[in-house]
This record gives sequence, C-alpha cells and structure tokens, in this order.
Amino acid sequence: MHVRIPTLLRSYTHGAEIVGVEPRGAAATLADALADLDARFPGFRFRIIDEQGAIRPHIKIFVDGELARDLGTIARPDAELMIVGALSGG
Repeated sequence: MHVRIPTLLRSYTHGAEIVGVEPRGAAATLADALADLDARFPGFRFRIIDEQGAIRPHIKIFVDGELARDLGTIARPDAELMIVGALSGG
C-alpha cells in the first residue's frame, strides 16, 4: 500500500512524498495503515486523527480516489492512500 503524504506532514516522513505501508491482512483498514505509519513516524497519526479517534475536519483521506469517511474503511494491500490537508487563509 502506498500513501501520498501532503507537504504539511512531510517533516514527519523525513521529506518523503510517498511512503509504503504494510498493514497486516488482506482486508486491512485505514486505521491499520495509519498505525503502521505512526509506528515508523511517531506523532504522524495525531496530526490527522483527533482525540476521539475521528479524522480531523481539515484532513481528507482518499483510498483509491474515494473519500474515506472513517477509519474502518477497507484498503487493499495494493491500494493508494492520499492524505490531503485543507488550506486556509485570506
């Protein structure tokens, strides 16, 4: 599984734009993929998941181009995850 990392989070991945993850099982969830990322890049998960275990409002996560609404979304081992952070300002 490949994860596209937005610029605002690349400091956690040592500048990597694309990171491979290997969650366990053929029916891994988005939560599994994020756990693998956080194990390798401590603090990463907290930037996109809040204290209640929900995706933060300013973050969108796509699994193979489809918007994932919760961490229980299934992601195949060959899936592409894309994390997008909203920009704000005036």
